[in-house]
This record gives sequence, structure tokens and C-alpha cells, in this order.
Amino acid sequence: MDDDLVPSLVVAGLSGGSGKSVATVGLIAALRRAGHRVVPFKKGPDYIDAGWMGTAAGSPCYNLDPFLMEAQVLRDSFLLHAAGADFAIIEGNRGLYDGVNPEGGYSTAELALQLDLPVLLVVNCTKTTRTVAAMVLGCRELDPRVRFAGVILNQIATLRHESIIRQAVERYAGVPVLGIVPRMKNIFPMRHLGVTPHQEYDAAGRAVAELAEMAEANFDLEGIVRLMRPVRTARPDRVVSLNGNRVTIGVLRDQAFQFYYQENLEALEQCGARLVMINALQADRLPDELDGLYIGGGFPETSAGRLAENTGFRESVRKMAASGLPIYAECGGLIFLGRSIVLDGHEYPLAGVFPVTFGISRRPQAHGYSVFTVEHENPFYDVGTRVSGHEFRYSTVAAWDGEPGELALKMERGTGFAGGRDGLVRNNVLALYTHVLAPGTPAWAQGLVRAAAGYRKKKQEERGKVR
Repeated sequence: MDDDLVPSLVVAGLSGGSGKSVATVGLIAALRRAGHRVVPFKKGPDYIDAGWMGTAAGSPCYNLDPFLMEAQVLRDSFLLHAAGADFAIIEGNRGLYDGVNPEGGYSTAELALQLDLPVLLVVNCTKTTRTVAAMVLGCRELDPRVRFAGVILNQIATLRHESIIRQAVERYAGVPVLGIVPRMKNIFPMRHLGVTPHQEYDAAGRAVAELAEMAEANFDLEGIVRLMRPVRTARPDRVVSLNGNRVTIGVLRDQAFQFYYQENLEALEQCGARLVMINALQADRLPDELDGLYIGGGFPETSAGRLAENTGFRESVRKMAASGLPIYAECGGLIFLGRSIVLDGHEYPLAGVFPVTFGISRRPQAHGYSVFTVEHENPFYDVGTRVSGHEFRYSTVAAWDGEPGELALKMERGTGFAGGRDGLVRNNVLALYTHVLAPGTPAWAQGLVRAAAGYRKKKQEERGKVR
């Protein structure tokens, strides 16, 4: 086979909770165990499913989102990252046709059409038989442009259950059944926020192995591969800017801070950054070598006790922020830079860069796509820049010694931090609830590396004066 041709497909469901993550992780893990290199992709703004897919593949998962990325940017990202793989598998989000409007804008179906890829549809068959054929037929007929490779039947209870549905789907919908997921205990550990991130689950490797075995036993792997579409990928040269004069940017990455798009990390490197991973739960302080710091999202509330106990590290972050270190913090990173977080009546001190006390609600406080415009000066974005991103948080702003007008970003869509605004700024620190995806917002990586380069130059000049 041509090395630049990579068989690819999209795994989609009828809704969230249809079982597509179980099927996708199982398929990826089974193909990997057969000796293949699989590059996984997750449609939409998602870190947790992407983390499980990356674990199954043994390589990073990338994100594709028609809302956050222009069509050509999305296609280029797919072709670039799929290069050299044996297979590329994209997991959709929500239901196949679910989008931001009645026309299904930015849906998984739209993504499949943009990339001209077939869809493997996962259907939850709990307490139903022939009706599954009607659902599959409806999906096929709603938009005839969408091509279906086949169907995976999820939550199959018995051989008879499978037989009736398989015959009905193939007879009335004309789509082949390429496997089943038998009814079984939850493989993915759950908690109040949904699936537990793989970083917080000690048995993640065993869970992925069980799903691989399930797929090997129940999927027509050869049939699935046969119905994938070979895509000609791209291998562009990667050019690092700054003429090799690389800045050093720290990235907090541990159980508390785990939500990072692989594309964001690669974009920083492409702009000239050397990345240093830092465990905020174990390190006693930030390294002196840093020219910048990136704190992504995650669940700092589940590690609040350990973060609070690591006094030296919290103090070093506060002091480095005061000294002018450029820091970009998203969502969980924003929380960490606050004064404290209150959980079950107990207050845990945090880095104290901003005078904010946070709490946690049982209900989402913001969930979905967001858009902001930069209105005030800040270290990373030019005034007037318009950025598309997304929010997902349960945290609340319990107390804040500030006013919404002080926030740098005006929300056009989404919730933000307070009063329809986002973006706390102090010295060279910008902390916000909105997450960004680097391919859709090139100004993000450019701004962070530019700020880091400025800080590095200032340090060098000060050292020269001392000498």
C-alpha cells in the first residue's frame, strides 16, 4: 500500500452515552494489538475521551472541531497528524447529526462530509430490537451524502437479541452490522463529572486491554478495515521560528492539571518553545530556567488538599508571577491562581495571584462553545482579536475583589468569569475560563512565545547589568 494512503473512518453514535467511546477505544486498542499504528482523533472540544483514545493507541490523540477551526485548517490538521499511520480513527461527539442549530451545523456528520470519510454508527440497543433498523434507516436517509460503513450494536443482551436486530438492520436499512458490544459492567470508571480521566485511574491499562479483547471477540475487524476510506496524507516540513533561539515554557501536567490539547503543545514548540513538564503536586518550586508558564485545565478540586499542602510550590508561582513571568492559565489553571477554593466547608489555599475564592457546584456553570473579543491590554492577545473557544466548568466564583469591567475579554458567546466577561490580568498573567484550540487560534501560541521571549531578554539584560 502507498505509505501516504491512510485508511480512515469516523465512529459516531445516535446520542451521547450511545457507547461510541467504548467501541472506539476497543477498536483502536485491538488494531494496535495486531501491530498497527493508529492515530486517534476526537471530534469536538474534549480532553477525557481523547485521553482514553490516546492511551489505547499509545500515541497522542488530536482534536478536530468545525466550530473552532476553519474547514481548510481542520483538513490540514487531519492530514498532517495522520501521516505515517496505518489507520486514522475519529470519534464523533453527541449524536451524529447534533450541532448548534436545526441544520446540524458543526456536527459529526458535517465533519465526516468535510473529510469525505465513512461513518461507523454505534447504536445503544437497550430494550429494543427492530426499532434499531428504523433509527439506522433514519440516519441514512436524513442526509444521503453521509456514507455509512456499518453499524456496531451496543448493549446486546443475548444471541437472540443480536440476531433479530442484525437481520432487521441489514434487511430494512441496508447497512451491514460489523460487530456488537455485549452488555457488561462499566469499563470506564465514572464519577459526578462523567468519565474519570485515565490519569486518575490506576487500572486504565487493564480497562483498555479488556476493551481490546472485547473488540477482537465481537467486531468484524477485517470488515471494518475494508470499509475505511484511504486518505492521502501530507508531510509538510516543520519550521521552528525564533531562529533556534528557543524559550523555555513550563507546563503543569499531573493529576490536577491534565487538560491539554496535543496541538497546543506542538504549536508552542513550532513557535520556538522548549517545553518542561512540571508536577504541581510534587515539585517544591518552579524551575528558575522558565521564560513562561502554561497552566491548562483539569480537576484541581480533586487534588485541592495536595495542592494546598505544597506550600513551597504555591509560593514560587505567586512570586514568579509578581516578578513578571508570563503565565497563561485556562479554567483549572485559573482556579489554581486564585486565593483559595472552598470544598465541603473547608477552605484550601491556592497560589494567591488573584484575589478570588472559588467553590464547586453540582451543576455545570458553563458548558459549550464560546467566543470572546479582546478589549483590554494583556500579555498575549492584541486588542481587537476575536477568539472562538469553549467552556466546561462546575466551579463558581464565591468571592472576588474586583469588577467585571477590569476583565480583558468580552464574551460574545458563553459565560466567562463574571458579568459577561473573562480574562483576569495581572503583570504578565492572563487567566480565563475559556479553552482555546491552537490550530484555530494561531495568535495563542505566538502570543505566549512572544511574551516568553520578551521576559527572557529582560532577564538576560538584567544579568548583564549585574555583571
